Amino acid sequence: MSPSRAIRLFGTEEPVVQPTVLTAGPLQASLDAGNLRYIRVGGAEALRAIAFLSRDRNWATYNPEISNLRIDQREDGFTVTYDAVCKDSAQAFRYAARIEGSADGSLSFEAEGEALTDFVTNRTGFVVLHALDGVVGNPVTVEHTNGRVEESAFPERIDPACPFQDIRSLTHEFAPGLRVTCRMEGDAFEMEDHRNWMDASYKTYVRPLALPWPYTIAKGERSPQRVTMTLQGTPPSTQGGADDAVTVSVGGPAGHAMPRLGLAVPAEHVEAALENAGLLKAAGPSFLVCHFDQRAGHGAATMQAYGRLGEAVGTELVLEAVVPCVDGDGNPTADHAVLKRDIAFIREAASGVDFARVAVSPASDLKSTLPGSVFPPAPDWAELFAAARAAFPDAEIGGGMFSYFTELNRKRPPADVLDFICHTGCPIVHAGDDVSVTETLQALPSIFGSVRAFGGGKPYWIFPTAISMRANPYGAAPVENPDNLRQAMSRVDPRERGLLGAAWYAGYLAHAARAGVDAVTLGAVAGPSGIVRTRQDHAQPWFDDAAPQVMPPYAVLAGHMALHGADVLVTGIGGSGVQSLAVRRDGETTLWLTNLTGEEQTVRVEGISGDATARILDETGFEAACRDPAGIPATRVDLSNLRLRPYSVAQVAIA
Repeated sequence: MSPSRAIRLFGTEEPVVQPTVLTAGPLQASLDAGNLRYIRVGGAEALRAIAFLSRDRNWATYNPEISNLRIDQREDGFTVTYDAVCKDSAQAFRYAARIEGSADGSLSFEAEGEALTDFVTNRTGFVVLHALDGVVGNPVTVEHTNGRVEESAFPERIDPACPFQDIRSLTHEFAPGLRVTCRMEGDAFEMEDHRNWMDASYKTYVRPLALPWPYTIAKGERSPQRVTMTLQGTPPSTQGGADDAVTVSVGGPAGHAMPRLGLAVPAEHVEAALENAGLLKAAGPSFLVCHFDQRAGHGAATMQAYGRLGEAVGTELVLEAVVPCVDGDGNPTADHAVLKRDIAFIREAASGVDFARVAVSPASDLKSTLPGSVFPPAPDWAELFAAARAAFPDAEIGGGMFSYFTELNRKRPPADVLDFICHTGCPIVHAGDDVSVTETLQALPSIFGSVRAFGGGKPYWIFPTAISMRANPYGAAPVENPDNLRQAMSRVDPRERGLLGAAWYAGYLAHAARAGVDAVTLGAVAGPSGIVRTRQDHAQPWFDDAAPQVMPPYAVLAGHMALHGADVLVTGIGGSGVQSLAVRRDGETTLWLTNLTGEEQTVRVEGISGDATARILDETGFEAACRDPAGIPATRVDLSNLRLRPYSVAQVAIA
């Protein structure tokens, strides 16, 4: 049997719902699941999104059930109305929405909600997103709820707290001579720097985090809200055309080398990894990051399995050790005796296993602590790292957060007490649709730059990062996903098994290499993010029956692993939806080109010439690449006219 196109692209048969494009004079917006995205005026992006969202007590976002949808697209504007219900087995909330767009570029989005039951939520209401391009570090005018006006700027470095609070409206210039004012009514709004979670935006949302959450909307309680957008300046009447080709320019050395690339080793999948050690060794990871948590029952047997895997794959081991640091009642503690006891347990369990690097984190730091809140008791950084260094004197000792950059940004370790700094990442914290997943890569330059700014020049390691969510810092656990849906906070994301997943990993590596990150851990040896195919406790359409050797990201990660130490070249991109990475070694240039969209893209490469051959992972070679890691043939390509199918990744060799 052959996989369907949907399985090849996304790993799931869940249909892709195409957004409806709304227009009103120079105004254009995409209607997607009842919300507005990519709000443009004269072709320039004024706002990234206006959305009405509801989130449960674990911060998971409801997918609304929409009914009575009516779209009136007129010559001079548009009107959209619909009803929606957000519900689960325990509670329900409904709202009626109305969206109006006018030819003068103005826009309004109203929603009146009503709780059908007592409705427990962490947040229900409007969210407004400002994009990053042309916005980061630029001026913004903030009007507060009391009428006070503040002239400020969007943060350049990622703000760990809330840059602006008590907001009524925000005004900024989004194109030369064009300013947009976004006014939000119905409650007090505040802004958080969405880049903390890899989202490519600044997010302004209803209900300040200083208020208690979760909170209950009483049955029958109604809550009208409205967001309006108005323009200052004269927008062009038509949107200019654009060259269909994306131009990628290749320049000279960037001044740093291709980072080391490794894989995560979840303890529950180490035996499956051992069964596939030959395939993992052939991929060539520079290291394996081995997760250890005594609270999950990990012990000496776990460590010995890691040791066997390291020997079988022939690579360096890095230990990611959670230190419980809890007292007899199970509460977090800073007691030195408890720290000493817990580190001794880890050291004893690791006896006979050689770890080149050891990262440690108190268990309490695996959960998020909001700005303004008090962190749970835990050993201070110096004490924690000193204890680890005493237990593992031959290893480099590091840490930061085993959760996301968000938590690292809120609790930054002093650089002088560690040998390397680390954090993880996940692109489905806030949204699960395809566009939101690929958009997250746009936030990486800000994340990497922010860590470099406070990291004291210490080596910068990205710890286990994947599309699937391995742990949930904001709730009890990641969401189970038995139906292989596109949803936020999923423990298993089907796109790990599709071309979109492979493209996302390639895009991540392009950003990391250009930024000079020292080491990157993407995917895993086995499990939901595994690069080899193993039997799982969740359905894997086509893969379960066809039983190929590897998953689509295998070829992408293995190809990048082979380039460790090569000189990274400067690249520039004149277009959207494509990522590039160029490296040079021994006189040969390797160029990686990635299409991060569901449409075919034409790429024109400038600044380099020569005979070019490419191995292209796309839907036509998907099955062969999964059945045989070396199954992608090399073909000659024209650098001035290279066509990339949806979510394809091309490895181009230029002699």
